[in-house]
Amino acid sequence: MAKAYTIGHSNRQLDEFIELLKQYNIKIVVDVRRFPKSTKYPHFNREILEQELKKHSVKYVWLGDLLGGFRKGGYVNYMSSRDYMEGIGRLMSIIFEYDGRTAIMCSEKLWFKCHRRFISDTLVSRGVEIYHIIDRNRVSKHRLKRV
Repeated sequence: MAKAYTIGHSNRQLDEFIELLKQYNIKIVVDVRRFPKSTKYPHFNREILEQELKKHSVKYVWLGDLLGGFRKGGYVNYMSSRDYMEGIGRLMSIIFEYDGRTAIMCSEKLWFKCHRRFISDTLVSRGVEIYHIIDRNRVSKHRLKRV
């Protein structure tokens, strides 16, 4: 069974975020923020984050165009769209290529307050084990809620 993690950058410092990635042996971060920037935490802006991750041999991929939140009509309705399915297909390919070393990233620290919960439901329904990184030595295994 394939495995992946999710993580929210929240208000973390960049070094703290990178240490969490190292702790879980993450080799690729898949950014699912619709708008990959932060005015409060500019070190999580797409370009800066991509450069910093590269220094630590972690690849960065942005799929926010296909999997990002803030969808007209709500995210649950968006989940039946071609774009969502295309995004899930791309994400599944990454997960299988980097088995156990993929982190799906958004802004919110807590996955259940983020659209990562919907993405996780879809992935679990397709046989992927999902673990949510909350803090150092604190993860939560995803249990299917809705599909």
